[in-house]
Amino acid sequence: MQTTSDALSLAKQMYSEEIAFICEDRHRTFSEFFDRCHRVGSVLNQLGVSEGQRVAIWAANSEIYAELYLAIPSHGREIMPLNTRWAFSELEYALEDGDATILITDRDPGPLSKNVEQIVSITEYEELIESSEPLPFVNVSEDALLGLFYTGGTTGKSKGVMLTHRNVLANTVHCQVTMPLSGEDKYLLAAPMFHAAGTLSVLQCISLGVTQVIVPNFDPNVCLDLIEMSRCTSTLLVPTMIAAMVEAQAANPRSLDTMKLLAHGASPISTEVLRKACEQLPNAEFIHIYGATETAPLVTGLRSEQLLIDTPLGKSVGRPTLGVSIKIDADQGQPGEVLVKGPNVTSGYWNKPEQTAEVIEGDWYRTGDVGYLDQGGNLFLVDRAKDMIISGGENIYCSEVEEVIYQNPKILEATVFGIPHPVWGEQVHATVVPRDTSLTESELIDFCRSSLAGYKLPRSIAFQEEELPKSGPGKVLKRELRAPYWVEHERSIN
Repeated sequence: MQTTSDALSLAKQMYSEEIAFICEDRHRTFSEFFDRCHRVGSVLNQLGVSEGQRVAIWAANSEIYAELYLAIPSHGREIMPLNTRWAFSELEYALEDGDATILITDRDPGPLSKNVEQIVSITEYEELIESSEPLPFVNVSEDALLGLFYTGGTTGKSKGVMLTHRNVLANTVHCQVTMPLSGEDKYLLAAPMFHAAGTLSVLQCISLGVTQVIVPNFDPNVCLDLIEMSRCTSTLLVPTMIAAMVEAQAANPRSLDTMKLLAHGASPISTEVLRKACEQLPNAEFIHIYGATETAPLVTGLRSEQLLIDTPLGKSVGRPTLGVSIKIDADQGQPGEVLVKGPNVTSGYWNKPEQTAEVIEGDWYRTGDVGYLDQGGNLFLVDRAKDMIISGGENIYCSEVEEVIYQNPKILEATVFGIPHPVWGEQVHATVVPRDTSLTESELIDFCRSSLAGYKLPRSIAFQEEELPKSGPGKVLKRELRAPYWVEHERSIN
C-alpha cells in the first residue's frame, strides 16, 4: 500500500496537459493541478501549520477542494472536511474536538475565529498559492493519519473518524474493482466533498487520468445539463439526488446517452425511483454500493443492478469488495449486526476511546446496520439497527414500510420511525411529502394494507410541504423528526 503522495507522483509521470478538473467556467490540467499541490506545502509553512497538525476546510465542491484534500496529507498534515449544512455550534464542536490549526473557507466564518488560530478565505488562499514556490512532498507512513472525517449526524453527536493513508489508498483500489473507470471517462462529481461519497473517487480518477466535472452545490437541473453538455460517463449519487434528477429529467428531458455507470449509496433507494432512473439512463450500468465513513467508505457493491430490479438479488447491496470481509453477529441465516474487516477500516474515533471500543472489536468494525448474507455471500441490509421499531414485541424494519409507501404515485418523499404508544410500546409513524396534496392519511394506510402485515402499518402519518430534513450526504435526519414525539420520555425507545 502507498500514500497520497506516492499516488500523485505516479500520476504526474503519466498525465500532463489533459484536463483534470472542470468546475463552472474553470478548466485545470493535470500539470497545473500537480504544480498547485506542491505549492500547498509552501502555503502551509507560511501559515505556520506544522507536520501532524490539522487543516479544516468548510467550502463548496471545487477543484481547490480536491487539491487540498490530497495535497495537505501529502505534505504531512491532516485534512478535516466540515459539513456545509451544519449550524455554527456543530462547526465549533468539530473544530475544538479535532483541534484544527487553521480553517480554509469560501464563506463568512461568523464566530469560528475563536476556535482556530487563523481563518483563510479561498481568495487569500489563491493569493498564497500564486506567490508560493513548489515544495516536494514529505515522506509519511501509510499508517499516518490522513484526516478526521466527522460523521453525518444521523446517529447522534458527530465523531471524528480517523482515516489513514492506507485506509484511503485501499478504498481507491476497492473503487476501481467495484466501479471501474478508464482514462476515456468523464466523472460527474456532484456529492458533497465533505462527505465520503464526494471524495470516494477523487484519487481513483486522478490515478487513471479521468476528467472530473465538479458541481459546487447539488442542483438536479445543473447535473443533467452537465451530463448532456460535458458528455459525462460516470457518477456517484445518493438516492435523494437520484430522485430529484428523475423528477427534473421528466419535466425537461435531456440527452443522457453518454452515462454508462451510475453508482449510488449512503441510504436505501426505493424500487420505483430506481426503475425510473434506469428508464431515463438506458445505457448506464447501475451499481449499488454500501459502506460507511468508518470504512473509507466502500464495503460491498452490486453490479448491473438494472438487470436485477425484479429479482430477489436486486434487494442486495452485493458482495464484499476485494480484501474486505463481512460477518453477521447472529445465528446462521438470521439477521444481525453487520461487521466489517479490511485495510479500509478505521482505527477509531478521535479522542473518544469509549465510543471506539463500542464499534471496534479487534480488526472488526461494528456498522450498526442489520443484515444477513445469502449462500452466495451477498449482503442484504434489513435496516439501521437504531431505526428498528419494536411494537407489541414485534420487530418492524422501517425500510420495509418505506418501500411500500414509495410505491404510491402520490408520494414524493417519505420516512418511517417509531413513536411512543401507551399499549404497544411503540407505533409505526410516517412523515411524508406528498406529490399530490389530495392524498389523505386513511388513503395511504389503505394503500399499504395490501402489502404489509397489520402490525407493520403506519398508525399515524404527518404531511408536510417542505422536503424532509437531510444530512450533508443526503440521509434523512430521522432523529430530528423523531425528537418532538419523545420529549416527555427518558429514552427514545419504549
